[in-house]
Amino acid sequence: MSPAEPGAGTGRNLLASASSPYLRQHADNPVHWRPWTPEALAEAAERDVPILLSIGYAACHWCHVMAHESFADEQVAAVMNADFVCIKVDREERPDLDAVYMSATIALTGHGGWPMTCFLTPDGRPFYCGTYYPKAAFVELLAAVTNTWTGRRGELEQASDHIAHELAARESGLPSGGRGLDAQLCDMAVTAVLDDEDHTHGGFGGAPKFPPSTLLEALLRHHERTGAPASLAAVRRAGTAMARGGLYDQLAGGFARYSVDDAWVVPHFEKMLYDNALLLRGYAHWARRTGDPVARRVAAQTAEFLLTELADGDLFASSLDADAAGVEGGSYVWTPAQLAEILGDDDGRWAAAVFDVGAAGTFERGTSVLQLPVDPDDTSRFDRVRTTLLAARLTRAQPARDDKVVSAWNGLAITALAEAAVALDRPDLHAAAAACATALHATHLVDGRLRRTSLGGRVGQSPAGLDDHGMVAVGLLTLYQLDGRRHWLDAALELLETAVAHFVDPDAAGRWFDSADDAEQLLYRPADPIDGPTPSGAAAITEALLLAGCLADGARAERYGQLAAATLDRHAVLLERAPRSAGHWLAVAEAAVTGPLQIAVACDPADSALLAQARRIAPGGAIVVAGAVDSAPLLAGRDRVDGADAAYVCRGRVCALPVTTGDELAAMLRD
Repeated sequence: MSPAEPGAGTGRNLLASASSPYLRQHADNPVHWRPWTPEALAEAAERDVPILLSIGYAACHWCHVMAHESFADEQVAAVMNADFVCIKVDREERPDLDAVYMSATIALTGHGGWPMTCFLTPDGRPFYCGTYYPKAAFVELLAAVTNTWTGRRGELEQASDHIAHELAARESGLPSGGRGLDAQLCDMAVTAVLDDEDHTHGGFGGAPKFPPSTLLEALLRHHERTGAPASLAAVRRAGTAMARGGLYDQLAGGFARYSVDDAWVVPHFEKMLYDNALLLRGYAHWARRTGDPVARRVAAQTAEFLLTELADGDLFASSLDADAAGVEGGSYVWTPAQLAEILGDDDGRWAAAVFDVGAAGTFERGTSVLQLPVDPDDTSRFDRVRTTLLAARLTRAQPARDDKVVSAWNGLAITALAEAAVALDRPDLHAAAAACATALHATHLVDGRLRRTSLGGRVGQSPAGLDDHGMVAVGLLTLYQLDGRRHWLDAALELLETAVAHFVDPDAAGRWFDSADDAEQLLYRPADPIDGPTPSGAAAITEALLLAGCLADGARAERYGQLAAATLDRHAVLLERAPRSAGHWLAVAEAAVTGPLQIAVACDPADSALLAQARRIAPGGAIVVAGAVDSAPLLAGRDRVDGADAAYVCRGRVCALPVTTGDELAAMLRD
C-alpha cells in the first residue's frame, strides 16, 4: 500500500523524535512505527485494520534479535504496513500499557516477557498475544491474524470482548486475608522465604535466578528486630555468591539483570539502574551493620558504577545494553589466551586462576565471564591486573546506554546513595544524591505534577505513576533525615498529597491504583501490588507514608500514619500467601512493627559523635533526625541534656528518656 492510497496513514516511521531511546532504535526500520497516541488508534479505526503492538526496552537482547530478523526486513515490514497499524511502546516509559498487555499475554499464553507482541482491535482490546517470534513464525502469524480479521471478524470481536472483561475482573482486588499485620506475620513470612533458599548457591529459586534485592533488605531488618541468625546467614550467602559470581562485573562493578544459571555464573548482561540502586541499598546496609568486607567492597564499587557508567549529568540513565556491536556479552567475556596477550604469560595465568577462566569456558565459543571465587592474597597485583584488563576492555565495542531518565529509578538511586554515604562515610555520595534530587525536581515536575521520564533534559509527556511518587518521596525523605533541609521534606509531602489525591481507591481502604485518576484510560486501571524487580507502587508509597507519618507534623502526620497502616493491613495477605513476591512489603512491614523506630538527636549535626553513632547502629527502616530543639517535629521540646548531645528514642508513640552516650544508645536499641 503506497502513501498515496486511501487509508495508508502517513506512510512513514514516526519514531525519530520520540523521547525514548528504545523507540529511536526503531526509527530507521522500514516498518511504519507509531508511538502509542490517540492518532495511532484513530488511524487503525479509519483503516479498519488491527493494531500490532510491540513492547520492549532498550537493553533487551531478544528485542534486538526480533528487530534485526523481522522489523529491519523490507518484505516483513511491507506486510506489517499493509495490514496493521504498528505501534512501538517502551515498557519503561509506559508501565501502565505494559502492565495491561502483559496481563493479557500471560492470560493467553501462560507466560510473559519481552519483546511482547500483541494484536489489538482499533480500540485497544487484545485478541492474540505472544513474545519473541522467529522471522518465519512471525510471518506466518501475520498472515493468520489478517485472515482471521477479514474472514472471521465476529469471532475475533467476541474473543477480544471476553479477554478485556476477564482482565478487568482480575484487577478487582486481592484475595481476603485471615489476619492483619503484626510481628508474628513477619516472622512467618521470613520462615517461608528461608524455606525456599538455595543453600548451595545462595538466593532463591532456580535458573534463571534473579537477585533478591528487596528480600535482602527485608531479611536484614528482620535480623535486626529479632536477632535471628538464619536471616543474616541468608543475606550473607546470597550477597557473597552474587558478588563473587559472573552476575557482578568484577572489573567495573555493577550487577547484571539476572543469571541464566542457578550458580550466578553467566549473566544476562544488561545492567539496569533499578537493580543496582536496590542492591546498593542492601549491600550498604549489610556493610554498615556488620562491617563485612565483601559488602563494603561491593557497595563502594556499585556506587562508583552508578556515578561513572550511568550518570547523565546529575541524573541517572536507565540501563546498559546486553549486547555490544550486536554480540551478547561481547564486551565482558575472556579466554586464557586473551588474558595472556594483554597481561603477559605470568600475569595472564595468574589472572585466569583468580577469575576462574578456563580453556572450556563458561559462556559461548570458549569464553568465560569473570568470577572471583576468593580474594587473592596479592592485592597490589590484583589491583594492577584489574586496572589493565578494564583499560583493555574499554577498547572493545561497548554496550549502548539507554539515557532515558526514569523518576522512580532515580528515586531508588537517591535513597541508595544517601544510605551508602552513611555506611561508607562518603560525603560525595550524599552530594550526588542531593544533586540528583534537585535536578529531578527541576526537570520532571511540570505544573505541579511529576512526569515519568526525560531524555537529554527534555521531559517526556508520560505522567508519573504511583511507583514514581513513592520512590522519589522516599528518596527525598531520606535526604531530609541526612541533612535536615526543609525543602526535601516539603517536596516529598507535595508528592504524597498528589498521590493521595489521584491514586487512592476511594472505594477500598488501603488500595492504590498504579495510574492516576486523570491519566489515559486503558482497558482497566492497573493496581498490581506484587513486588517485581522493583517494589510495587503500593509498597513504595507505603514506605513513604510510614516515613512521612513520623517526619511531618500535626494532622497530616496522623493522616499519613493511618493510611500507611490501612495499606499494610490490606496487603498483609501477600506476606501470608506469597512472601517471596512481597520483599519490599516485608521490609516496610518490619519497619512498621518496630513502631517505626525513631531516633532524634539534639545536637549540632555538623559535629556530633552521638549522631554519627546513631546513624551507624540504627536498624534498617529506622528514622534518624538531628538538630537543635524544635528544629523538626521529632525534636519538638527535645534539647541537649546538661550541655551534652542527647538522643531520644521512640517506638511508635512510646518514647524513652534521653541518653547522652553511644553505649547507652546502643543498649537502648538492643532492648
